Amino acid sequence: MQRKVYDLSTPCLVVHKAKVKSNADKMQERADRAGVALRPHFKTSKCVEAAIIQTGGTKRCMAVSTLAEAECLQENGFEDILYAVPLSTSKIERCARLARAMNDFSVMIDSQHSLIALDSKNLGNDKQWNIFVKIDCNNGRAGILYSSDDALVLVNAIIKSNKLNFRGLYAHCGDSYHGTGLDCVHQVAKRTTLNVLELVERLKEESITCPVYGIGSTPTCSNPIPVMSKLTEWHPGNYIFYDVFQMTKGSCSQDEIACFVLTRVIGHYPQSNHMIVDCGFTALSLHGGGDCCGLTPGSGYRKIEGHPELKLAEMNQEHGLIRPVNESATLEFATYPIGTIFRIFPDHSCATAAMHRVFFIADESENIIEEWRPVSGW
Repeated sequence: MQRKVYDLSTPCLVVHKAKVKSNADKMQERADRAGVALRPHFKTSKCVEAAIIQTGGTKRCMAVSTLAEAECLQENGFEDILYAVPLSTSKIERCARLARAMNDFSVMIDSQHSLIALDSKNLGNDKQWNIFVKIDCNNGRAGILYSSDDALVLVNAIIKSNKLNFRGLYAHCGDSYHGTGLDCVHQVAKRTTLNVLELVERLKEESITCPVYGIGSTPTCSNPIPVMSKLTEWHPGNYIFYDVFQMTKGSCSQDEIACFVLTRVIGHYPQSNHMIVDCGFTALSLHGGGDCCGLTPGSGYRKIEGHPELKLAEMNQEHGLIRPVNESATLEFATYPIGTIFRIFPDHSCATAAMHRVFFIADESENIIEEWRPVSGW
């Protein structure tokens, strides 16, 4: 007998496959219109099935945040994988195994320390390390400052080594998650793009060709500006699922959020005007929650679909407390009998997805058609 969404044991993560496919198609169309390559990030879903959708079935050109992700993709026939975290020298042996097993595996560095370690590690068979340089375009996360002489020195050192191959520059628009409104997102995108292009020009002046130079973040790539077409590559990740935070940034509509956590009411407490559901922070994560991430202060954690009158006000490990949005209102408990099922959209789908060992994949008729199992660990 065909299982439906509401037959599932709660709490659980449900993903609408058609929305995943639609989100992937729309992002690819944006990149195609801009004339840039799309390097989707794997970190949101960590599921091979989603990566196949993100790459249009080509199994090429992905970014990952852990070596476990890279190993999973390599074992499933993917190529052109970038380990998009500044390299820790403690991970060089695992990276070497991946580089030897694949035709196209790249690492990212932002220091001479990592460069020296890679230069001393021979891959054999005349194979070179493929290297992206992570640059900081005043985004405040990681990377070597785009305007510094150190950036030129680092790229020059890569070029001079016969063991290293300079693949390009990578910048992440992490600060596009701060502030409010599309104007803020567009300002970050413009500044970051122009900073990257400035460094590309400085390299040209030293007769160095930069094969690949890109930026990324779901807010900037969901609403790209014309100057971003001067790049060669974009690398968003969260767009494959989207979430409430992305909705507040203007990256998506509620209808485009592809995942939700299913939960049931398991208790009524009139004396304190709340009810509890069988969904706590081990199913949703504690990332987000009204007073951070740019959401409405006091709005609680996540968004309860179809119930704007309710908020998930608190979470413990395995259960959550639901209260009225209007704190002076009295809950009508008869409206939400024990066993009532709610769908909760996550504030941050990357963090919520990481809480689950299996994703239940639904079709447009709410049938469960697949189960996806994300890779875990580092």
